[in-house]
Amino acid sequence: MAAHPEAPEQTSSAYPGNSPEMPAGGWSGIARDWSSDKDAFKQVPWGKAMMWIFLLSDTFIFTCFLTGYMSVRMTTTVAWPNPSEVFALTIAGHQIPLVLIAIMTFVLISSSGTMAMAVNFAYRHDRRKTAALMLATAAFGVTFVGMQAFEWSKLIGEGVRPWGNPMGAAQFGASFFMITGFHGLHVSVGVLYLSIVALKVWRGDYERSGNYQNVEIAGLYWHFVDLVWVFIFAFFYLW
Repeated sequence: MAAHPEAPEQTSSAYPGNSPEMPAGGWSGIARDWSSDKDAFKQVPWGKAMMWIFLLSDTFIFTCFLTGYMSVRMTTTVAWPNPSEVFALTIAGHQIPLVLIAIMTFVLISSSGTMAMAVNFAYRHDRRKTAALMLATAAFGVTFVGMQAFEWSKLIGEGVRPWGNPMGAAQFGASFFMITGFHGLHVSVGVLYLSIVALKVWRGDYERSGNYQNVEIAGLYWHFVDLVWVFIFAFFYLW
């Protein structure tokens, strides 16, 4: 009989945790995969997957807010204020309805365009244009929040409060400050987020690794914020 070849000697690298190609187990393995941006769900990096999960949870929150707003508005027995009158501005002696809201919407939609171009230039490894476009997007966000602060101060000056409203239904103030305030918080966080990523792009932090996925992930967050505003604009200001 022919002698069987000797079995290859097993080394410690064959055991999980010791081989560089085998994932480490436990919490330390999860932390190591997360920090190294390992791919999850086939070709989706951890960072992008976590952002999508966060945006999904945020979608539920905004959906609850808008659903609650519609329920309150349809069931209240007191007349609901007319948005065209409440959010009108007097310019040169003429009252123009929703002019400020229209400008705010235009600013936020324009910021989606600059963010999309930033992602495009990021994957071309054009650091200067990417950083400049991200900072332009952040500037649009600051402009939006500034106009929202003006809108808040105007309504507060007219007596609108979260617990009362001299123009009609008392729930109007609570709905307005809760929904627009929560969205404004998202825009403010997004401005800070984009500024930090833009700084890292400018310094060349992503150029060393050749991975600009963080720019795309920041873009996902910003596009979500813009999309939510479209629904707020339609349900709160046009209805």
